[in-house]
Amino acid sequence: MTIPRIYSPDSLENKKTCELGEDNWKYLRKVMRLEPGDRINVFDGFGREFEATIKGFSAKTVTVELGNIVPVSSREIGITLAQAIPKAKKMDMIVKSVAELGADMIIPFHAERSVSHIADDKNVSKQTRWQKIALEAARSSHSAFMTDVSNILSFNDMLALPSEKSLNLIFWEEESQKTIKDVLTDAASDAFKNFFIVIGPEGGFSKNEVAEAKASGFISVSLGRQILKVETAAAAIISIIQYERGIFSKKSQEI
Repeated sequence: MTIPRIYSPDSLENKKTCELGEDNWKYLRKVMRLEPGDRINVFDGFGREFEATIKGFSAKTVTVELGNIVPVSSREIGITLAQAIPKAKKMDMIVKSVAELGADMIIPFHAERSVSHIADDKNVSKQTRWQKIALEAARSSHSAFMTDVSNILSFNDMLALPSEKSLNLIFWEEESQKTIKDVLTDAASDAFKNFFIVIGPEGGFSKNEVAEAKASGFISVSLGRQILKVETAAAAIISIIQYERGIFSKKSQEI
């Protein structure tokens, strides 16, 4: 039987035991039907994963004893995705694929041409849903890191977030001067270990939005002649960045 991987809501640093909470209690006890003495793996979303043994079930939590460290894949670059809210449930698919690929953060935002505008009173529930999808993606993809999903922002609030230490890129299908390849193969980009990428809604960005982004220090780039659907663009772009930075050739290491 495949050993279950369980997320600990608390850091596992310097711990010998931990409590996994009510949601994990239900999953381990009611779904998996595990008993004290059974083995699981526990990860905390900060790059730590351990073999663990169930010590006991109480009314609302499960106590486990941590054992050997499980080697994990390191993250040598950081990727933040700012994604304009797409139609229907496409954001669910984007969050899942991007979290599986190992993005550090996803920032949903409203763009000028966004078809779906989520009301403020739905912001928390949407964020909670997407965070659960990111958690499941980390669990199923055997990642010891958690992708954080922020609350939904305006376009201008999103533009104010990246730092000068990240390579900040806005993807625009009308960009004719620079492609993602041009930027990533430019020696000037070699020093960057953090990437902040911005992807628009189905209708793309307006010229005014791109101008605002450039004024905020973003570089406008395209995928060349390739036009991708909004639900596949983020995963493709992140994969390109990871490939160019040699991430897929990195081996697991102990923490």
